[in-house]
Amino acid sequence: MTDNRMKGRVKGLFGGTSPDDELQDQTHALPEPDAQRQALQVLILAQRTADEHLASAQHQADKVRVDARAMAEQIARDAQAHADGARREAGNAVSDARAMAAQIARDAQAHADGVRRDAEKILSDARARAEEIAKDAQAKADGLEREAQQRYQDVVGSLAAKRAALQQQIEALQRFDRDYRAELRTFMQGQLHALGADEPPSNAEIQQPDSMATTRPSLAQE
Repeated sequence: MTDNRMKGRVKGLFGGTSPDDELQDQTHALPEPDAQRQALQVLILAQRTADEHLASAQHQADKVRVDARAMAEQIARDAQAHADGARREAGNAVSDARAMAAQIARDAQAHADGVRRDAEKILSDARARAEEIAKDAQAKADGLEREAQQRYQDVVGSLAAKRAALQQQIEALQRFDRDYRAELRTFMQGQLHALGADEPPSNAEIQQPDSMATTRPSLAQE
């Protein structure tokens, strides 16, 4: 609730006229207990307005925290799933390369009796090819793992930036709350000064609107 709306509610409490003008007229017209009761009602209204604003700001901050935490968890799960998929692909590539090498070796051994020299050459070529495929598969697996790790780091870095931005928003809300309370305190001191009261009412008097409502008639009923 803005200061204008709060002033409007205070103005409505005084019957639609300016609080300063009304108080100047009523200070002479009303007995002293009535003026004190009006001041107490103004303080109670201001306290409720401040509590409503603080609750709204706290609710918004809690919602921002919950949304940020859910987004961070979802991004972390997606990154982990991508890393697991990359590892599985690397394992399949290595397994296929080893299976191909074993098949070539079996074929070469089958022809070893008739053409041993050719079989030895084929076996040598097959082993070289198998090592090359294994190296390529390992290099691909390492590349996929590095890529997954880089993406994970990028995601974590972006989460840190978002967390810093959310923290700044929370600090801004806290500063706004402090400034709003300071402005409200200044406004209430001005109202008390206009009513001729040097000291604000105690916390016990502000926190007992129900008892005051039952023992004294409200301003609207009068």
